[in-house]
Amino acid sequence: MGWLVPGLGIKRWIGLILIGTTLVGLGLAVLVLDFYRTAPDTWWLPALSYLSLRFLDRPLRAIIFAGIGMGAILLGIYELNRSLLRPFLQPGTPVLKTVSTYRKRERGPRVVAIGGGTGLSMLLRGLKTYTHNLTAIVTVADDGGSSGELRRSMGVLPPGDIRNCLAALSDDETLMTQIFQYRFAGSTGLGGHSLGNLFITALADITGSFEEGIVESGRVLAIKGRVLPSTLQDVRLVADVQMTAAPAEVRIKGESRIPEAAGRVRRLWLEPNNPHAYPPAIQSILAAELIVVGPGSLYTSIIPNLLVPDIANAIRSSRALKMYICNVATQAGETDHYSCRDHVQAIEYHTGEHLFDLVICNNNFFHPHSADLEWVGCDHRMERDYVIYAADLIDPENPRRHNSDKLAQIIMDLYFERTGPANWKETGAGNE
Repeated sequence: MGWLVPGLGIKRWIGLILIGTTLVGLGLAVLVLDFYRTAPDTWWLPALSYLSLRFLDRPLRAIIFAGIGMGAILLGIYELNRSLLRPFLQPGTPVLKTVSTYRKRERGPRVVAIGGGTGLSMLLRGLKTYTHNLTAIVTVADDGGSSGELRRSMGVLPPGDIRNCLAALSDDETLMTQIFQYRFAGSTGLGGHSLGNLFITALADITGSFEEGIVESGRVLAIKGRVLPSTLQDVRLVADVQMTAAPAEVRIKGESRIPEAAGRVRRLWLEPNNPHAYPPAIQSILAAELIVVGPGSLYTSIIPNLLVPDIANAIRSSRALKMYICNVATQAGETDHYSCRDHVQAIEYHTGEHLFDLVICNNNFFHPHSADLEWVGCDHRMERDYVIYAADLIDPENPRRHNSDKLAQIIMDLYFERTGPANWKETGAGNE
């Protein structure tokens, strides 16, 4: 009876198969009976009579043939589905659970995650177990490492953060995804470059546009969701930094140089000013049911997206539930001695107040390997302006980062607690 569960999109086709089989059977029966009545008396007519079970009562014959036919049809449907789905099944996972889980994720909420770096890819890795309607909006201000080199030498937008998000959204992070993330060793030639960065750059050149190169890369990795740049303009991140060793402010140009400055970021902006947002990113934000900002590097991954004016305006105009995920630990050279309140105030300074409906922060500050960490504390003074939710979010293997499964479950629980359905936990879409 599991195949009759609502929402699988299968019952209608089973009914159609049964109706069609019945009509075919009736047609054949009419032909056989008509031929039997009009055919001359030959040696094989008694054999045909025996095979048709004419020696039994008519109701009993009908039941036997109907039972055999139904059994054959159901067995055929079951085996047909197993054959069609076998390439997509994980070992030990029943067919019914695979189909049911896929349908639930397909109907999941429209979620937009905004940020960059490893924080955003970690978040996507957890959220994809709840919904396939995921859109990642990524900063393109990166100018360091392989991305920066390709940006300078090839004139393309930096593909690094986009590559990480594509890998995180891959349906099955197997060998193909590992190859996509492979980084060449050495200091000359391809040394330091990621194969995924080169792949996206090559596709951008072949297709004629950076955004189309991202789409084609997603198809290769069979991702569930979309990855979009916040803008297609060649932007540069600039910051005024209050130096620790001197009272003067220093202007730092370049995303990769900002964390290296020994000081506190006072102001951040993009050059050129007021870049145009990528239209599909705006459309995704306005159509979203849930918007998640962070976690990630505050000044080099999160705020650069919000400095695109249309992105910040679209978030403010959206009717979605808006969450900010605060980092669990400070980032050296960028957010030293910052509390959760400092993170939120830095965002509000650049975008305006009351951008979020809910702030999620970590409250587990005990880990055997955290001696060198500076935890980001949750400031309860924020409760006057925001709803605060504190929970254990750290990854036991890497206490500097969030655990993707814990964070995704809390985000979805809070979302459905506010919007329904109340039976989300019963569906178990994320509990596999």
